[in-house]
Amino acid sequence: MLASKYVIPLFWLPLTAAQTTQVDLGWHAPKKTWINDLSQVLNGTGTHGFIFNSSVLPTGTPYGSYNWCNMPHVRAKEYPVASVEYKLEYVEVIHRHHKRTPYASNTFPKESYSWSCSDEGLFYYGEPLKSGGNTSAETYWSVFTSESNPFAPTGFNGTCQFPQITKEGLDDSWQHGKDLYQVYHDKLKFLPHELGSKLTFRVTNNVITSQVAGMLVSGMYDPSETVPLRIQPSSVDSLEPAYTCASSSSLYGSYGVGSSVSNWTAHLSAAAPLFQTLDAISGVDPTSKDWHKSFDHYFDNLSARQCHAKPLPCSIKDPKNCVSQTLADTVYRLGEYEYSFIYRDSPLALQASTASYGVWVAELAQNIRDNISRKSSVIYRHNVAHDGSVSRLLSILQVDVMVWVGMGSEVVFEIYSRKGHGDKKYVRILWGGQILESSNPSLGKVDMLDLDVLLAYFDGLVGKGASKVPGLCQTS
Repeated sequence: MLASKYVIPLFWLPLTAAQTTQVDLGWHAPKKTWINDLSQVLNGTGTHGFIFNSSVLPTGTPYGSYNWCNMPHVRAKEYPVASVEYKLEYVEVIHRHHKRTPYASNTFPKESYSWSCSDEGLFYYGEPLKSGGNTSAETYWSVFTSESNPFAPTGFNGTCQFPQITKEGLDDSWQHGKDLYQVYHDKLKFLPHELGSKLTFRVTNNVITSQVAGMLVSGMYDPSETVPLRIQPSSVDSLEPAYTCASSSSLYGSYGVGSSVSNWTAHLSAAAPLFQTLDAISGVDPTSKDWHKSFDHYFDNLSARQCHAKPLPCSIKDPKNCVSQTLADTVYRLGEYEYSFIYRDSPLALQASTASYGVWVAELAQNIRDNISRKSSVIYRHNVAHDGSVSRLLSILQVDVMVWVGMGSEVVFEIYSRKGHGDKKYVRILWGGQILESSNPSLGKVDMLDLDVLLAYFDGLVGKGASKVPGLCQTS
């Protein structure tokens, strides 16, 4: 019953009395690669060139290579400049925050070493905006554990919050901003010299996105004045997303994490010996359903360590029993497989993502319309989000090869006009700094695609103003 309401293979959107735009709204399978080939995932070795241990690519590694710690994004050296007949009119960026400590829920019951974050300060304070009023001291959190507190923290001891963007993640965030500025200001002469009303920055209610945004804005403009970060109420935040969508949750649960269908459980059953080995080292309860319904916990724990040059963990009880690189690589392959399955390989993925991320997609479409109609003077919008945000967007765009979107993963929407084509507009989508390729035949390689096609696709799925989303989020 859930799936039937979404089966709409074709959609016609009238544009004028004499013109219509036909788009395919059906789900189309991604390419077959090692990522969604369970045999290669389980029986393979290494990570097929995927990097999990540094923000910096090894010498000779080509631009665009998958780097979980610091994903490729738009950079001046490799940026594909459009033909001179096209003029850039509007840019909207969405990217995942940069590298961080693990979430507390992804740490082991007791970690064999501590994690210090004393090389950075996370600033939290409020200050009146009215001039002439009182000002605030620049205060930041300094994490400590009291010797008088009999309850030792679970997971890592040390001076970090779990999660928080690390010093290295802050540096990556600053460089990300610098790279964007060097493309859209220095190279294309598109952005203004000074930060002003033509640019907006948006974050989610999770503070780690604000930690990234502050550094990113500094890398772009190094402003001397305070900068507002747009944010929606936590109960309806479309960027995270946080609005309630029962049908989407039900759909994901029917085929993905936590489900009992064989398409999902096959890799978990085959990986049972791996779980046993990891549990013996980590001290995780082997009966814990949460840690064994996917590889999310182990993936985050191990990759966060390796991104920060920390050793792989060893057992508290038996220090000689450690997670090997071979074990870690297997976890990484399985994590990639899971994300591809959840967001692209399952035929239900498009339905689930459309419902749960449809509001943000509708906002994007409206932002574009407001710009091209001159209703808004904003020419650049930037959104700092999460892996679940970017993954759902890529699911809706039906990217041809799906991966677990790593730290700093970026999607850029560029809107162009064309000389001699009147008011006609075109769109180019960059994923990881390169032109996005979609499995959906209406989108294909999104390189100067008629903007009407993309807007018709979005409208067909979610409706103008997200009008369809409340209905899509209802369960039958």
